Amino acid sequence: MSNRFAAEQSKMAVRRRAPRAVVALAAMTAVMALAADAAAKTARPASPREEAAPRDAGEPIMAIVSIKTQQVTFYDADGWILRAPVSTGTKGRETPAGVFAVIEKDKDHHSTLYDDAWMPNMLRITWNGIALHGGPLPGYAASHGCVRMPYDFAEKVFDKAQIGMRVIISPSDTAPVEFFHPALLVPNAEAVAAAPTRSDTLAREAAEAAKSADDAKKAVATTAREAALLAASLRKIESLKSRADAQLASANKAIIAADQAKARAQDLKQKAVSKVAGLATQLDTANRDVKLKKLEAAAAAKDETTDDGAKTAVATAARELALLTASLRKLELLKTRADAELTSAEKAIAAADQARIRAGDLKQIAAAKVAELMAQAEAAKADAKAKLDAAAAAKEAAKAAQIKSGAAAKAASEAALLLEPVSVYISRATQKLYVRRNTHKPWPDGGEVFDSTIEVPVTIRDPEKPIGTHVFTAVARDDAGLRWTEVTIDNADDAKDALDRVTIPQDVLDRIAPTALPRSSIIISDEPLSRETNYRTEFVTVLSNQPQGGFLMRRPTVDNPFASSKRLAPRWLRFFFQTQ
Repeated sequence: MSNRFAAEQSKMAVRRRAPRAVVALAAMTAVMALAADAAAKTARPASPREEAAPRDAGEPIMAIVSIKTQQVTFYDADGWILRAPVSTGTKGRETPAGVFAVIEKDKDHHSTLYDDAWMPNMLRITWNGIALHGGPLPGYAASHGCVRMPYDFAEKVFDKAQIGMRVIISPSDTAPVEFFHPALLVPNAEAVAAAPTRSDTLAREAAEAAKSADDAKKAVATTAREAALLAASLRKIESLKSRADAQLASANKAIIAADQAKARAQDLKQKAVSKVAGLATQLDTANRDVKLKKLEAAAAAKDETTDDGAKTAVATAARELALLTASLRKLELLKTRADAELTSAEKAIAAADQARIRAGDLKQIAAAKVAELMAQAEAAKADAKAKLDAAAAAKEAAKAAQIKSGAAAKAASEAALLLEPVSVYISRATQKLYVRRNTHKPWPDGGEVFDSTIEVPVTIRDPEKPIGTHVFTAVARDDAGLRWTEVTIDNADDAKDALDRVTIPQDVLDRIAPTALPRSSIIISDEPLSRETNYRTEFVTVLSNQPQGGFLMRRPTVDNPFASSKRLAPRWLRFFFQTQ
């Protein structure tokens, strides 16, 4: 250093021929610069390295990633337990600073966005692809938005981290500190102790109610089938009765037709009888006339002379006999026809009588069949009505059982949720309070469903004034109920003042505070919930005053109305997944 200082002094003297005071000042400046450079090198912090706390570690409650120092630290109830260097998002693809939670784990994950890149021991924190996972660490921010951890370290923490574990990504160094405030959740020891038994009881009741509802549903199906069979049988009987009615009507028509045919035949017979009688009389007269005329003709022929008058008389008698004989033959022919008509009429009468007998028999059979089917129809109608009434009663019973089952399932679900840590998010941007609990119900597309039935307005004093982003976490039980820590990553207001400004609705406190458990948390932030918050996440909030390139460049999860709804998404709703 002295040689360097001498050289500088010589150069200044030769080149500028400056006065000694100037040279001395220049020398002092050079020395100070060298000293400052050396001090800066001495004060530069060492690069992060993997460390484990020198004590028995509990289950990790949270992980804090420092973008500034490229380090991740895992904490249990008593402090830090594991540290390691990381590589966050490079410029333009920055890892978003904010508050997250683990929502999916994948031991052997491969990227769907970056050429099937291997990302082992992946802990997903957003469904659009931000995660902590094993990866190469060049010593600086180099990822596309995820947080890369050393491969062996990622494997070590993978089995320890639970779904729902808090992940805080901070723009600078921060750490949880012990914290107390009267606004924090204070559980009721009796309620906490009774919660498991109550949950088991309600779960059994829900199972019994579900079985009863299922049995009632089966009974509805059975009675419906039986009612359908009876209805089909009734339709068949009614169809047979219709046919029998038709047969009876046909028989009645046949009887009427036979009676009408007989009447016509009797009329014809009467006419034929009269005709035969008249012709018989005429025939008798004609026979006598012919007989007489024959006698006269014979007498005339016997007395025949050459007298012209006598000859004329014989000829006249012969002609008259011929005419009478012709008239007789005509009468005989007419009588034969009249006899035939009479015979035909008598046959028609006999046929009508036979037809009436047959029609009467058919009528008797049809009438008996109609009466029998009528009785069967009445019985079937009575059975069908009884079965329909039973089906209606079964349907009402099933409806009541379903309502009871739904109520029991809801009560059991709510009781089961009381066994889970509760997470509360209070947003100054929306002036709302949101509550999440993990149901541990797996979703087919990955992750687990979070209950989001509570979403209410909240009062924040001085709502126009920034409040910061603060995470309050219950880390363990203590004599007062719960021991809390606090982490601040955006210090617009200090944590105590932030809590002082918030008034949580009493009805919400009554629902969540009595059974609050370790790992429960309250987050207060200026930020609204990210659109990445949905039914398969706890909360996702991103600091809007920090770079978000690695977050914004990804395709967002499909926007859906269930992100903050009191309902769960329907089965047809599927979200687009991608992880770098």
